[in-house]
Amino acid sequence: MEFTHLDDAGHARMVDVTAKQPTVRAATARGAVRCSADVVAALRAGSVPKGDVLAVARIAGIQAAKATPSLLPLAHVIGVHGVTVDLAISDDGVEIEATVRTADRTGVEMEALTAVAVAGLAVVDMVKGTDRAASLEHVRVVAKSGGRSGDWSRPGESA
Repeated sequence: MEFTHLDDAGHARMVDVTAKQPTVRAATARGAVRCSADVVAALRAGSVPKGDVLAVARIAGIQAAKATPSLLPLAHVIGVHGVTVDLAISDDGVEIEATVRTADRTGVEMEALTAVAVAGLAVVDMVKGTDRAASLEHVRVVAKSGGRSGDWSRPGESA
């Protein structure tokens, strides 16, 4: 078996994508923060002591998508041309969805996952004083488009 991120000596390397042509690509990821009924009520009332949780989380997610190569050592530095981070309060917490778009040589799945993860961490940070058990859960890619491998959607989930 050949490993794309290891050289002949078994050392980690970044895959060279220089020869690939830029194409339009997108990826969507989802996750959730699970928290107490008291936190959900405070989120709905806009009375979380630290302020506007969803606004902070949205900006954190957008910023995180752009910072992905500095967090993941083998991720490529690419042009992140569009990021949306949507958050919705549910009966058991906050649902998070991020879509990242580019016109570059490699995909944006890691950027979408990073956006969701960091947006979720921002929610946890904003509510942890009220609910120490708040947790970030089920972060996953649900769809991607573009590139050599084409389009893909996670079975059972619409993008």
